[in-house]
Amino acid sequence: MVKIGLQFKATLENVTNVRPVGEDFRWFLKLKCANCGEIPEKWQYVNLMDSVPLKGGRGSASMVQKCKLCAMENSIDIMRDTITPYNAEDSERFKTMVQFECRGLEPVDFQPQAGFAAEGAESGTKFPEITLLEKDWTEYDEKASESVGIYEVTHQFVKC
Repeated sequence: MVKIGLQFKATLENVTNVRPVGEDFRWFLKLKCANCGEIPEKWQYVNLMDSVPLKGGRGSASMVQKCKLCAMENSIDIMRDTITPYNAEDSERFKTMVQFECRGLEPVDFQPQAGFAAEGAESGTKFPEITLLEKDWTEYDEKASESVGIYEVTHQFVKC
């Protein structure tokens, strides 16, 4: 079992507390089989709502799948207590946003999509429905009379 952290990095303009919202938030990943190295073309997602039992009664995971190439059964589980918001002071630095417990799978790519939220850094204005698929998001904070945004979204994976 390996713990792998997804580190998020972005330039924040007048926003803070960028975070995934809800147990149904989908972490879209490309996953590599640690046994044979196969990386399926399609994006796969894991979320906190899904819980699949592991063979042999060893608990459960967010996703259990059999590799199409080598038939190895692999799993990945979201470590619920590691989900952390990305704040204004983190801007332009990598910060671990979530950790995954991996058995036979290794995340190699992440595609942020819908389901993020943030708040105005000074005003506290709520921005509840942020989509980061384009790696940029802009809006206007009426309360603070200023533009807000999340720009140049990127990521990396690290062993924890």
